[in-house]
Amino acid sequence: MKNWMAGAACALLALLAAGCLPTRVEAPPAHTFRLSLDPERTEARPADINGPILLVSVPLAEPGYETTKMVYLKRPYELEPYAVNQWADTPARMVASLLNETLSRTGTWRAVVPLPSSIRGDFRLDMYGFALQQEFMQDPSLVRVRVRAQLIDVRESRVVGTRAFERVENAPSGDAYGGVVAANQAVAALLDDMATWLKECVQRSPECSR
Repeated sequence: MKNWMAGAACALLALLAAGCLPTRVEAPPAHTFRLSLDPERTEARPADINGPILLVSVPLAEPGYETTKMVYLKRPYELEPYAVNQWADTPARMVASLLNETLSRTGTWRAVVPLPSSIRGDFRLDMYGFALQQEFMQDPSLVRVRVRAQLIDVRESRVVGTRAFERVENAPSGDAYGGVVAANQAVAALLDDMATWLKECVQRSPECSR
């Protein structure tokens, strides 16, 4: 019995030395990124105490984009996710939070309220068709963010204006982090565009309908 056990131990040692036994492969660490705004990029204006209250919904993402995975394209129509790179939350939810922050700094609104809420606002902003992607169909790669917005006058139950927004930024490097940098730049620019448009709509400017 002892001879058998000794032989088995020797065989096991031989297999280990030869590298014949499967070894545990460590998965590469996941990298988590977020969308954020530079707090000093624009001067915050005080809220207009006589201004309207805006209700803001979370953008409805296009199919394939309702995920925390970072999406990229190497050819049209085919979405691929990064293996070890992800967003801290879905881009649509992060953009909704950043839009509330952006609009609250403009001084146009008495309050900007995220939905759902029991507060009855004066206007409601609905967003749909949201997509955020890195594209490798050119060099350098670029990031594209797009969304459609519709402003509703809650009191009169009518559509004030509808517009499609899109921003594209070149990535500083051809990897996931380069896409994150470009995504933050594109999102910031897109939110500024939306803030300007919403102000024009509230002021009944002809630009709102263009």
